[in-house]
Amino acid sequence: QVQLVESGGGLVQPGGSLRLSCAVSGSIFSINRMGWYRQAPGKQRELVASITSGGSTNYADSVKGRFTISRDNAKNTVYLQMNSLKPEDTAVYYCKIGVVGGFYWGQGTQVTVSS
Repeated sequence: QVQLVESGGGLVQPGGSLRLSCAVSGSIFSINRMGWYRQAPGKQRELVASITSGGSTNYADSVKGRFTISRDNAKNTVYLQMNSLKPEDTAVYYCKIGVVGGFYWGQGTQVTVSS
């Protein structure tokens, strides 16, 4: 059984930083793309950033220059470094991984940016 465990969310003031982690465990031969999505209240879930197994990255325009996605293939873990956080970044952040035959989601971690 595959599990994705996210951590690192919390309450932070505008301009602050957080680092999210998503550790994958279970029977997985290989992980292709890994990504972070977010869903704010009343809004649809949206892609924040993704990274391929080769390290190519993709970012939503709203986070370019502020967020950095990275992965440790040896640990099956993906990270999201979030700097210069804004109130509009407040959302539940979800990890998603793509594998042969499908994909998996994490349970989500709350990020709240507020003074």
